[in-house]
Amino acid sequence: MQKYAKKITKVLVTKVTKTNFKSPIEYRYQQQSAQIIPSPQQLGTANNSENIPNCENPLTNPFIPPTGIVTDRKQFFDRKQEIDRIFEILNSGSSVALIGEEGIGKSSLLWAICQQAETRLYSPRQPVFLDLNLVDDEDDFYSTLCQDLGIAESKGNRLNRALKSHRILLALDNVGKLTWNGFTRQIRDRLRGLAEGSDAPLKLILAASEPLDDLFKDSQDGSKTSPLAGICLEEEIKPWNETTIRAFITARLAKTSVCFTEEEINQLVQESGGHPRRLMQLCYRTYSRYL
Repeated sequence: MQKYAKKITKVLVTKVTKTNFKSPIEYRYQQQSAQIIPSPQQLGTANNSENIPNCENPLTNPFIPPTGIVTDRKQFFDRKQEIDRIFEILNSGSSVALIGEEGIGKSSLLWAICQQAETRLYSPRQPVFLDLNLVDDEDDFYSTLCQDLGIAESKGNRLNRALKSHRILLALDNVGKLTWNGFTRQIRDRLRGLAEGSDAPLKLILAASEPLDDLFKDSQDGSKTSPLAGICLEEEIKPWNETTIRAFITARLAKTSVCFTEEEINQLVQESGGHPRRLMQLCYRTYSRYL
């Protein structure tokens, strides 16, 4: 019997022993024979075919990745209103700062903006995504930026001249890193100079956990204001409401045979507080119990 248990384990991609083989086989049979597809009414206005993952392996948890930035366009969910407003601001000639708590989805939203920039910007710009958590200091910032732009490493006036013929949409994630040792106000002044004007080489879209005037305390010295706050319109990124949470859960479960109970969904709504990352982690654990 042990020999057959090993074979079943290999086929089902789940641990099977001679004493528990019945439940995994029944579960796989139910997944193969049942397919739950929500109606547009169930998904509501947030329904989008791109938001429903293609779960080729029925044992794959649809709430993956439970942490980190969402870079797969098919996995990105909702935020349509925020995206529309962001592109409206960018197309008006201004830069944008996304302000929201940790885990609210700012990084994923930044990535989505870069993916859609080609079709939604009136004046074409090359999108460049730069996570400042991966940059050590000011010199490393300029080096990484030039490398991503495909230009010779430079800064100061040499960088200004190198960027004259470029039109870039620069998405800076974790902009609070600019307050750390190794960074000065000069880098923010430089970014402002490169982003001022409708035909400027750079248009900025930043992600921060607090308003820029509060984030950069050196801007509160005397009459100074934050260089970045002066050119970036701030867009507050809020938690999902209950309707969006329910639509998200329904979409992710659409091609599985699992259906969360009403009690489980209510608990997910309460415990997540509408924070996408926290909700994903909680849903991941809830779904794992069904396996």
